[in-house]
Amino acid sequence: MKVNTPLLAGLAVVVLWASAFPAIRVAAPLMGVIGLSFARLATATVALVIIALIVKARLPRARDLGWIFACGFVGMTAYQLLLNWGELYVPAGTASIIIAAAPLVSVATARILFSERISPVTIVGSVIALAGVAFVCLARAGVSLSAAVWIVVAAMVVQGIYHPLQRPLLKKYKSIEVACYAMIAGTVMTLPLVPLDIDGLLGAGPAPWLAALYLGLFPSAAGFVLWGYAVARMPVAVSTSMLYLVPPVAVLIAWLWLGELPILPELLGGLIVIAGVVVISQGPRLLARRAARAIQIGT
Repeated sequence: MKVNTPLLAGLAVVVLWASAFPAIRVAAPLMGVIGLSFARLATATVALVIIALIVKARLPRARDLGWIFACGFVGMTAYQLLLNWGELYVPAGTASIIIAAAPLVSVATARILFSERISPVTIVGSVIALAGVAFVCLARAGVSLSAAVWIVVAAMVVQGIYHPLQRPLLKKYKSIEVACYAMIAGTVMTLPLVPLDIDGLLGAGPAPWLAALYLGLFPSAAGFVLWGYAVARMPVAVSTSMLYLVPPVAVLIAWLWLGELPILPELLGGLIVIAGVVVISQGPRLLARRAARAIQIGT
């Protein structure tokens, strides 16, 4: 029996990225928002630089540094700070459900930056998923949304911006190179903030540091490498659909690790979010297949 290594790599990424949410809940309160962000980014940078040297990655061109620093700021610095901050108050499972809506922002960003056409199917899926996000946000906070929920929503927004922002770079560089460049840039931009959380970094015990090292080595560094391997060897629809598993796996890990249980409205909202993202990613393909079938029947 032949082992489907790309599929296994994709499933490993799902578990790694899902486990990041409860790991943040372990490390952030004691290490601090900035301290954890820097520790995770620095650890991932060291690991990715070693990998880049092994695969003989190229140095970036000077004219691409603007895109690299934009990706580093949005996808690394801002995302880490916002998510760590939000998870001081928002359960890991809830945060993972909100972050699952990031593709909605990616669609809008691609439209604004690269003039990509937004189909009616995408609009319908976006409305569905946004309704799910609102449902999750209101589940615990009530009618008046708490600041912590908005912080996680902001993390979702910057994560959504990051994905299409990589496109100009991915046309010129390999995925491992882009990940390495962005991680280095994110670490450099986080460094000036470290003195604000230096007590957390120096005073954190073994458990927070182990969680931080885990986050840097596995969800960040290994996650990027494995995801690049999987995406390069699987149809886009298959690899994208695997990411729908991240919220339920995160909820399961948070329950086993932290004893956190989502409330029913959050689970229902999560299903709505996933349904909306499925409509966005799979809808055009299904409509094209139906149109092709109709043409075959007509002929």
